[in-house]
Amino acid sequence: IPIPCQQGKCMNLCQCNNLYIIDESCCIDSVEEPKLKYERLANGVTEILQKDAASCMTVHDKFLALGTHFGKVFLLDIQGNVTQKFEISPVRINQISLDESGEHVGICSEDGKVQVFGLYTREGFHENFDCPVKVVALHPRFSSSNYKQFVTGGNKLLLYERNWLNRWKTSTLHEGEGTINNVQWRANLIAWANNVGVKIYDISTKQRITNVSRDNVSLRPDMYPCSLCWKDNSTLIIGWGSSVKICAVKERDHAEMRDLPSRYVEIVSAFETEFFISGLAPLADQLVNLYFVKENSDHVEEEFRARPRLDIIQPLPEGFEELSSDALTVRNFQENECRDYRLEHSEGESLFYIISPKDIVVAKERDQDDHIDWLLDKKKYEEALMAAEISFKNVKRHEVQKIGMAYINHLVEKGDYDTAARKCQKVLGKNMELWENEVYRFKTIGQLKAISQYLPRGDLRLRPAIYEMILNEFLKTDYEGFATLIREWPGELYNNMTVVQAVADHLKKDPTNSTLLTTLAELYTYDQRYDRALEIYLRLRHKDVYQLIHKHNLFSSIEDKIVLLMDFDKEKAVDMLLDNEDKISTERVVEELRDRPELLHIYLHKLFKRDHHKGQRYHERQIGLYAEYDRPNLLPFLRDSIHCPLEKALEICQERNFVEETVFLLSRMGNCRRALQMIMEELEDVDKAIEFAKEQDDVELWEDLISYSIDKPPFITGLLNNIGTHVDPILLIHRIKEGMEIPNLRDSLVKILHDYNLQILLREGCKKILVADSLSLLQKMHRSQMRGVRVDEGSICESCHTSILPSDMAQNFSVAVFHCRHMFHKECLPSLGTIPGVQFCNICSAKRRGPGSGILEMKK
Repeated sequence: IPIPCQQGKCMNLCQCNNLYIIDESCCIDSVEEPKLKYERLANGVTEILQKDAASCMTVHDKFLALGTHFGKVFLLDIQGNVTQKFEISPVRINQISLDESGEHVGICSEDGKVQVFGLYTREGFHENFDCPVKVVALHPRFSSSNYKQFVTGGNKLLLYERNWLNRWKTSTLHEGEGTINNVQWRANLIAWANNVGVKIYDISTKQRITNVSRDNVSLRPDMYPCSLCWKDNSTLIIGWGSSVKICAVKERDHAEMRDLPSRYVEIVSAFETEFFISGLAPLADQLVNLYFVKENSDHVEEEFRARPRLDIIQPLPEGFEELSSDALTVRNFQENECRDYRLEHSEGESLFYIISPKDIVVAKERDQDDHIDWLLDKKKYEEALMAAEISFKNVKRHEVQKIGMAYINHLVEKGDYDTAARKCQKVLGKNMELWENEVYRFKTIGQLKAISQYLPRGDLRLRPAIYEMILNEFLKTDYEGFATLIREWPGELYNNMTVVQAVADHLKKDPTNSTLLTTLAELYTYDQRYDRALEIYLRLRHKDVYQLIHKHNLFSSIEDKIVLLMDFDKEKAVDMLLDNEDKISTERVVEELRDRPELLHIYLHKLFKRDHHKGQRYHERQIGLYAEYDRPNLLPFLRDSIHCPLEKALEICQERNFVEETVFLLSRMGNCRRALQMIMEELEDVDKAIEFAKEQDDVELWEDLISYSIDKPPFITGLLNNIGTHVDPILLIHRIKEGMEIPNLRDSLVKILHDYNLQILLREGCKKILVADSLSLLQKMHRSQMRGVRVDEGSICESCHTSILPSDMAQNFSVAVFHCRHMFHKECLPSLGTIPGVQFCNICSAKRRGPGSGILEMKK
């Protein structure tokens, strides 16, 4: 509800459960989105605060604990409903502390009572002091038996520890600097504030780490108490008066310790704020500050208490940046002091509780749904629709649709028809009625083309008449656009025969229009009238004809259209025919191409390349086709084909004077001398002649080659350079006429000598390798023969066929074992051989001498 504030500024006010939130950064003309949203903690809390007043509250992820001025403690759920109630004292509850598990609670009150007990157990600590106890803090892990510790603070800070006798031991951590009004325990670190400053104590080392002095000493510490908050286990945030300090607890280097504590504190950020701090809490790397505000009245020279403010700031090394600022109208804010406000937060969620005596407000980060609502409120339809696509969790679809329709109307009024049509996809969704209404509206304003590409074509489909109406509009004015829609739209969207008839009517006026013909072929294809589609594609020489044939297996329909296909694209047509020989036989293709020999050659050539044997019956015909249309491939064909009639091929090649092909055929038919003669006389190519002689490896051919070349100096040079490894060059040199001038004779002779030396070197190298290998094998054999041979109870004498070892191993015995692994008793061996001192295995010797030899030796 926009109303003027007390300063006369125009501010945007929102009402939620009688809670007014003033956000100066979110004025009516501002485009900056607020960071937080607020709601009042109601239900049981409302009833409690009508009769009593809140003095303190502690937040756990599972529940809330609220203390009152009349000495009661209420446990609440997160909606504010009361789950438990404790009558602690007749006076004010100063502090409530919970451990991490939420199973134990510590309570202190203004009359000096301290109670620590388990919410689910009977164990507890109860003590009455003769002075007010302002603060109490449990060890975060108090539920564990090893960490039964807590501290209390009044005029001094006391540490309570339960010993092994189940008794509580008390020790004083600090005193003498005024009332302790705040204490926060995190992990092993206890931070507390008194009238002088803030101290930090390390419970693990029992050392006090530091003292952070209070800046503005003119402010009463009881009226402007210190706010403490641990961001993590090593970062403490201090707010006092208008001053904020962020302190980092760090480990000291061992070399610097001496008598100093093992840790020290570094102030990483310090700055002054405009207002007085009532509470603070971390939000990621940012800071949430609750401010108490005093402002001067315009009419009287006195201060009045304004609404408390909740700001989000970004701390910097030398200052801060304000990100958002909200003024909250809490109940009875005019009567509250700085000390009456507290800020508590839930670490599990980004929830911040603003506690005042008669009101508790919950602030939370705005989520995606809140972001969408804000965009809609600001008439930012584009951003709202984009955000709604990401998350529809708590956004009512029909409300977004309503806004979307308003956006579409706005775009249509502006004349931005394409954008309006595009937004229909997001806004209209699957609402058929809305879609059809929009289509007719676009028809009325003459913009059917704009909405055509955005019409639904998936699960949701409009009536066929809608799509036919748009197709008819394109058919009247835009053939290309019509063809595009036919390709993009599934054929089920419209009545195919109706559209075919409409296209046919237009073709009567323009029968050669390729766009309409192609579109008609596509329509026939969808209607499974493939023959008619194929006729159109072939007439148009359309590239999709091959895809159509393959996709719908139309090979039977193209048997009489092979020439047309090859005239269109020879390579694709031949590949398709060869890939589908089972559907269109080679005989059928050859028959169709009999009057087009140039096309027949292309087909048979590719067939031969794939398989030299498949088209063997056509090899004789292919000779003439190669000779006529593809001579470069004739010789490779003659080389690779074993079904080609050589006489026919020779006849054709001689008729056309194809020398190379004739030479090949003559050599293949055994007439090598005639082939060599043609090379020498018609080609006059000594290198080719030499190569031919090398291939044939015939002494008579070499003789013919030398005889033909002996009176031709260039030929002699070629022979001298090339025949050294095939024919003794001396034979050629002796036949050269004395006095004949031979080009490059010197180089040729040098080459002959070089080749000879190379052969000698090769022979010597081979000899060395053979000798080395022989020696290596001999050494290997020697090592093998030097190895021991296993003789055991299973070994037998090859002569007497009894065990080689005696039954009594104590007896003397002799055994002979040969390298062939045959074994004999010494007494079973026959007489020595002819070589003195050398004994051979009779069995192996008998195998070399012949059958029966071994028996004769045994008998001897």
